[in-house]
Amino acid sequence: MALSVPLSGTTLVVGPSNVGKTQLTARALDSWVEEHGPDGVVVLDFAPTVERDGEVLGGPLTQFTTVPDEAYHGVVDAHAPRSAGADGAEALALAEANAVAAFEHIDAAPADPRAVFVNDATIALQADPDLVERLTDYCDRADCAVLNAFDSDTLGVDDPVSKNERAALARLRSWADRVVELS
Repeated sequence: MALSVPLSGTTLVVGPSNVGKTQLTARALDSWVEEHGPDGVVVLDFAPTVERDGEVLGGPLTQFTTVPDEAYHGVVDAHAPRSAGADGAEALALAEANAVAAFEHIDAAPADPRAVFVNDATIALQADPDLVERLTDYCDRADCAVLNAFDSDTLGVDDPVSKNERAALARLRSWADRVVELS
């Protein structure tokens, strides 16, 4: 994968499962650290790992890189609400648990990040798209923010989690300086 992203401003990397969003985000992290060092780096890893039809979907940034010890590394042991929830209400409850855990890490992160890398950003937003601004306000404090997010209707469109995720994704798209679409 030769694609890269600029290391300034805000970049949103989107696409369906297993197209390289996490790998591209990991490469951006590596490039930032190589060029600027690890000081002020914040890594927020919200991605669950799910097996669907014998294929592993998603997973942490650390499958592609090592997060420097000097960086803040917030990892959520996230649920995959649409896969794990028995119905819409249970899926939404799992999404709410993900949001609480994700924002605990954001609140604990350094107040003045230089660079922010978010793996599976919409996991934090599937319960309530109004939380987008809380995430983007944090990312706006940094010189560089690279976020990735699932963008596909393969996991559903009409359930509450999917509706919230699509609304959040639309807000992230309008916020980002650039959107990289992978397919």
